Amino acid sequence: MPAYVISEVEMRDTAAFEAYRTLAANTIAQYGGRYVVRGGTVEVVEGGPPPNAIVIVEFPAMARLREWYASPEYAEALKLRATALERRLLFVEGVPPI
Repeated sequence: MPAYVISEVEMRDTAAFEAYRTLAANTIAQYGGRYVVRGGTVEVVEGGPPPNAIVIVEFPAMARLREWYASPEYAEALKLRATALERRLLFVEGVPPI
């Protein structure tokens, strides 16, 4: 069953953000993840306030997502995270394929 990382992101530092984004993207691919949403226009239809940016990454399974998040490769990106961005991070199980 697929699993998703959903991030509401607010950039803090442009240079750190670009470095984080590059490192994170490389590790996501290494662990079998793929971007479903990476920025783009956000339209709030109900509730609020609107997030600055949304990122959604799909992994083949929750176990693989957790392996990625706890990996030494992603730990390098996490060292930049506090400087690069503020975020709300969610792990969500998807629905099984039909």
